[in-house]
Amino acid sequence: MRLAPAWLSAHVLTVWRAFLTLAAPCNNRTAADSPQTTTLMISHLIRTICLGGLLFAGLAGPAVRAAEPLVVMTYNLRFASATPPNAWPDRRPIMKDCIRELMPDLIGTQEGVYAQLKDLAADLPEYEWLGLGRDGGSRGEFMAIFYRSDRFEPVEYDHFWLSDTPAVMGSTTWGNSNRRMVTWARFQDRRTHQEFYLLNTHFDHQIQEAREKSAKLIRERITKLKPGLPIILTGDFNATAGKNAAYDTLVSDGFLTDTWPAATEKQGDPTLNTFNGFKPAVRESERIDWILTRGSVQTERIQIVEFQKGGQYPSDHFPLVTWLRLGQPAKP
Repeated sequence: MRLAPAWLSAHVLTVWRAFLTLAAPCNNRTAADSPQTTTLMISHLIRTICLGGLLFAGLAGPAVRAAEPLVVMTYNLRFASATPPNAWPDRRPIMKDCIRELMPDLIGTQEGVYAQLKDLAADLPEYEWLGLGRDGGSRGEFMAIFYRSDRFEPVEYDHFWLSDTPAVMGSTTWGNSNRRMVTWARFQDRRTHQEFYLLNTHFDHQIQEAREKSAKLIRERITKLKPGLPIILTGDFNATAGKNAAYDTLVSDGFLTDTWPAATEKQGDPTLNTFNGFKPAVRESERIDWILTRGSVQTERIQIVEFQKGGQYPSDHFPLVTWLRLGQPAKP
């Protein structure tokens, strides 16, 4: 228990004496207790109480902001192609409108190439982004993470490749022809100073062994992150949630939590498939795009966002967005 200092105890005593004086019966007061004197005493009492409140607030320490909802989106952008149909110049303004409709705090993107990501950043100046091409430098597709720069500060970030040699840039050893990787960052919320991790990935679309080994590697890497901080994993996993061993590896034993079944509320049509192939939505409840969490994270809402304009879809995937609330970091 933290004891009040002597100056605060004296202040409380002053307030108490002033109150007793005002509360005394009229016949116990002296002739000096005129209405003017009583008014002055009341004014002094009010000032004393207010001063005490300010001093006590200072003693209690600075106010801590309540945790604010964290809106997270995972979105396979479909790499930019100039060839119609579904050329990037046609899709670009619709994708901008889709993201602006929700204005998520963080977006884990997949398949974006460098020029395409620069276009998106120019269309959405509220965001900054970090990432690296899967072939190294600006080459190949990115697992870029976009974040609201007015709210978040990246404390650290890095990348690793989904292979037996994850530190080797562009490596692939599990039979997949496309290089696969993870981009991750530790963010700090500028408002609450809360820190958390976001990892973003894209699993192989052909080789099941590669998907399963990718899940095992990500699980292993998560255990090496700073203990106790909330963790969010976004991605296109090219595997249906609940029907694939890669999914089981990540969520077994409660290691990660799938935000879809964990959500208190599902908005929109919950039967939508997250992959649309630039065609009208299919409703078979097959989710290959997931948002998983670990630690003190509560999922309030979640939605597969069905968005198109004039029959043009912004991507061959629908974005998945969830509203999270982070608790206090767990003690390691």
